[in-house]
Amino acid sequence: MPVTVQRTIEAIRWELTQREDWRFEWVPRREFFRNAMFAISFNGIDGDYAEFGCWGAMTFTLAYRESRRYELDLRLWAFDSFCGLPRKRCDQDDHPCWSEGGFAMSLEQFNAVLDWRRVPRSAYEVVPGYYDVTLAAGIPPRALPTNLCMAYIDCDLYSSSLEVLRFLLPRLKHGMIIAFDDYYCYSSTQLSGERRAYLEIFDGNPDWLLVPYMQFGWAGMSFVVENRKAGK
Repeated sequence: MPVTVQRTIEAIRWELTQREDWRFEWVPRREFFRNAMFAISFNGIDGDYAEFGCWGAMTFTLAYRESRRYELDLRLWAFDSFCGLPRKRCDQDDHPCWSEGGFAMSLEQFNAVLDWRRVPRSAYEVVPGYYDVTLAAGIPPRALPTNLCMAYIDCDLYSSSLEVLRFLLPRLKHGMIIAFDDYYCYSSTQLSGERRAYLEIFDGNPDWLLVPYMQFGWAGMSFVVENRKAGK
């Protein structure tokens, strides 16, 4: 096993057994995924799981485990640059903890961690690259998921989150769940990038309403997608 991959796995193993802040992050997300996957199963919402921003493979692992707990044979999609955060494109991307190249995890490391956590490669697809390329409209539809039951957005930056939501907009359906990992990551001068993107897409949207579902951890928030015509 390459040294960089082995070190990644050793670091994660140490965090799981020693670091209080890792448990602080892991436990509420596990509870969220357990509830979300049960809700999807109970409500009969079909489709795949898509995750945008997969550093650490923690939430991706939870999505796999909890989906299988409730016998959801959904396919998981991992969207990430595998090169870290992109450069900031505008003032709305500013945050003291977001910097170009931050949260970098190679594709080799990502696959190795999932192997270690016993997530079979047959269960997931990986779409490597920055979203302005991989989510562009010109990519053939067969290469990307078209039917989703859940999307997990961990993009940090406003510009990246906006690209993801624009990609999801024609794929929304009644009853699916959208979760934002950094919804409450405000700075001293800016709204949270993920919340700003959410407002831009859904504030006053004539077709879709996002109904608050569960908060998880100190920064995460999730919503159930509601078709405005469903209640009429």
